[in-house]
Amino acid sequence: MSKDCFFGYGSLVNRTTHDYQDCRRAVLAGWRRAWRHTDLRPAAFLTSVPAEGSEIDGLTALVPGGDWATLDTREYAYARSDIAHLLRHDAAERRVVQVYSIPEGAHGAPTERHPILLSYLDVVVQGYLREFGEDGVARFFATTDGWDAPVRNDRRDPVYSRHRSLTGDERDLVDQYVRTLDMQII
Repeated sequence: MSKDCFFGYGSLVNRTTHDYQDCRRAVLAGWRRAWRHTDLRPAAFLTSVPAEGSEIDGLTALVPGGDWATLDTREYAYARSDIAHLLRHDAAERRVVQVYSIPEGAHGAPTERHPILLSYLDVVVQGYLREFGEDGVARFFATTDGWDAPVRNDRRDPVYSRHRSLTGDERDLVDQYVRTLDMQII
């Protein structure tokens, strides 16, 4: 079986959004997350960007059947980069590790036309809370750029295809960060 894997740092941290096998916690050095948009998608989404001195938590997962082409289709707005040498994890047999990110110059900051979806943010925070606890959620917010972006409150009618129901405590945690960061709800 192929030991090729990829590093997820957004919605893929929420294990309920996929059925990827053998997910493991990992830390990627020299990168941050950022909210960006491309004209390929109607809403903003997370990408990873090189950032010396920074690091982000996430999960590695095996590439299903070693089939990068199928995974590339799921992540069609992103390009892959080899990050095996920058990753700390407990799976020594994983030698090929890639991260998906939007190529520099192919994205812009979120706008009212391309806002952050609250249903997407909910999924990501729920994943970080379950994997890394409240400290992990705090690190997620601290190591992500672009919180000045507009946020569309789509909780009642979620636009994000992998949206999940949150508990009251999970929703309150997200809302607390939205207020603390003074995010613009549209």
